[in-house]
Amino acid sequence: METKGRTPLQADLDVFDISEELGFLLEEPLMNLPDYYRVWMDLASNLTDLIESRKLREMVHEMPVLSPCYLRNHRQLRLAHLALGFITMGYVWQEGQHAPAQILPKALAWPYWLVSSRLGLPPILTYADSVLANWRLKDPSRDMEIGNMDLIFSFPGGESSRGFFIVSVIVEMAASSGITGALEVMHALKISDLPGIQHSLAKVSESLKKMKETFKLMHNHVTPTVFHGTLRIFLSGWRDNPILPRGLVYEAVSNEPILLSGGSASQSSTIQCFDALLCIQHEGEAGAFLTRMRDYMPPTHRQLIDTLSVRPALRDFILSCSKSDLRLAYNSCITALVDLRNYHLHIVAKYIIVPGNQGKVTGCPLRGVGSALDTTGTGGSNLMGFLKSVRDTTQKALIPERP
Repeated sequence: METKGRTPLQADLDVFDISEELGFLLEEPLMNLPDYYRVWMDLASNLTDLIESRKLREMVHEMPVLSPCYLRNHRQLRLAHLALGFITMGYVWQEGQHAPAQILPKALAWPYWLVSSRLGLPPILTYADSVLANWRLKDPSRDMEIGNMDLIFSFPGGESSRGFFIVSVIVEMAASSGITGALEVMHALKISDLPGIQHSLAKVSESLKKMKETFKLMHNHVTPTVFHGTLRIFLSGWRDNPILPRGLVYEAVSNEPILLSGGSASQSSTIQCFDALLCIQHEGEAGAFLTRMRDYMPPTHRQLIDTLSVRPALRDFILSCSKSDLRLAYNSCITALVDLRNYHLHIVAKYIIVPGNQGKVTGCPLRGVGSALDTTGTGGSNLMGFLKSVRDTTQKALIPERP
């Protein structure tokens, strides 16, 4: 039952765990866990040094098996999942592509499994961890802009690693008004409020344009060779991955290897919400992959995508309506989403395809991915084929002008 004075929008923001200012980003992530979990926080906080000195695996083998029972609330669970996720990726990929870990030790696997179960997330570092819950303000009294932001945990790669995640955080923040707009469209559609639908679609379109402009910050803060040769392997999972084709055994959880995808932008609830709102239906392998990626999202965010997908279809409503302004507003959203997906293709070419081709000639720095994942996304998709497919499907959703 709604509290008196609470608007439907406010109710939705609460139900789907969304911030009006920050979108799907976790508000005010915690920096510390109870002292009982100090070993997790110490390892995650010193991850880069431990990986580069090749001491992380040794430290994990000395870890006690801790119970997650002292984690009392959602933010504590999210920070624990984030810390254990970073340690897990570091442990598996410490030696690069040539010697990935085949078994995750019990001291890491067992509590990670339990924390994941409580959150409804898989026991692997997800986009919801590394982006949505992995940020802090250097000075809380100042604005949330790139110079005042830092990560809670990071991987090898220095400023490029920091820049990759922070720019992703700011892109998500740019989406916040569009997510609110999507909720407003949903309510306006129920009562056939044509001006309301048009106004809210304009918010979605502007938000998508802002996301693309923010995405361009990647060029200023991330070096392609560092991303490809150093950082990227730590985002790689153990499903559809030629480096770990059988998966990873979680000791004390399962005797058989478990297959899980690495974190990727396809796990962003934001883009899938816009797809659902605009009735863009991806089919075949691309559609199946995107549907599977919802399992890597927080359950409340997944619920919003499902809700948008089953509500009265916006596109059908606009097709049945003679108001050309609505069609133009809808098509503006489609065009902005196509532009964003085109720009993503450009970024992938610059940061993965080109340095991958160069790496075949010059070799790869540190102990990175080499050429093993040059055509595969960290989530396991066929990279360029997948991105072109979803871009083309989005383009086809444009509503032609009435004759």
